[in-house]
Amino acid sequence: MKKGMKLFTAGLLSSLMLAGCGAKESVGDGDTVKLGLNYELSGNVSTYGTSLVNGIEFAVKEINEKGGVLGKQIELVKVDNKSSGEEAANVSSRLATRDKVVAILGPATSGNTKSALPPAEENKVPLISASATADDVTLDANGNVRQYVFKTCFSDSFQGVTMANFAAKELGLLKTAILRDNTSDYSQGLTDAYKGTYGSLGGEIVAEEAYQAKDTDFKTLLTNIKASEPDVLFVPGYYEEVGLIIKQARELGMDMPVLGADGFDSPKLLEIAGADNLNGTYYSNHYSSGDTSEDVVAFKTSFNKEFGADPDAFNALGYDMAYMVADALERAGEVDREKLKEALEATENFEGITGTLSIDDFHNPVKAVTILEVKDGVPTYLMKQQP
Repeated sequence: MKKGMKLFTAGLLSSLMLAGCGAKESVGDGDTVKLGLNYELSGNVSTYGTSLVNGIEFAVKEINEKGGVLGKQIELVKVDNKSSGEEAANVSSRLATRDKVVAILGPATSGNTKSALPPAEENKVPLISASATADDVTLDANGNVRQYVFKTCFSDSFQGVTMANFAAKELGLLKTAILRDNTSDYSQGLTDAYKGTYGSLGGEIVAEEAYQAKDTDFKTLLTNIKASEPDVLFVPGYYEEVGLIIKQARELGMDMPVLGADGFDSPKLLEIAGADNLNGTYYSNHYSSGDTSEDVVAFKTSFNKEFGADPDAFNALGYDMAYMVADALERAGEVDREKLKEALEATENFEGITGTLSIDDFHNPVKAVTILEVKDGVPTYLMKQQP
């Protein structure tokens, strides 16, 4: 009796183990190609996440209508990280393990992307961000490349260098004041890059002040800056605070040019700052709807038909990223995380709406940067800087 029970128990355990092995689903086993979206759809930077997702969804709609990838339709698993680093990490873990996506797209900001990296790396799932511009997103603390992390946007150092060159060479202004967000890796990275280049061009940083995210009153800091008599103000921050900073600076009679980076790019900047106050504002960005190239005009027309508005830079970045991942999957030849990673690494001269890009040895793109000037509330194409 005992012997029979032992044999039955052993057989049952064996059957359960085999059943468990059989139930283990590969990311390529389903009828669709699942891509995870880890984005800020609510919270303080939700306009970025929403714009990126709109661009991704628009691209995927087009791709699926053309037959999808590898004979399968793309399925998007969309989750809101609520503009929270902790939630971004939870979402990344869920997408990698429970939802078994072949890749994770997002988050939007550098800080949230860094929070989302560990689960992606641990589970060896490629994570691609179209807007996390911090230099160290694709590099670990020792300067080694994160094998499963990629960016399709240029880095803060490139934006900081570009705007320092623009201030000193194009505007001929050699006295800068900086007002930065001391809670943001994005803001600090831009500040460091700007200062290094500006100093080498003979520029002087006459004042540097700091605020915290979600602050609303900047008048004391701006009064200190005004006393230093700068001829240009560099504000490397996000639109919510930047809009208030520009509005309050103009109210204090500070009429010098204001420079920034892609964190300025939101329709809410106009709403917060006011059109007149934004005159004399310049910022680096990934795209301009004023670009007259054939591909950009076609994208702008079709996007406007779908959404009733012209695409912003984050729409274009999301659109490009979705197409680049689809292209890499086709080159990979199957729905497999490791082969997708290798295909992403081999990306060369991918032609997107935001420009032609190749992925370098550090998993960053080599691509041009656009500089916009705001005129009567409208971001207007000014020039393009090559890498």
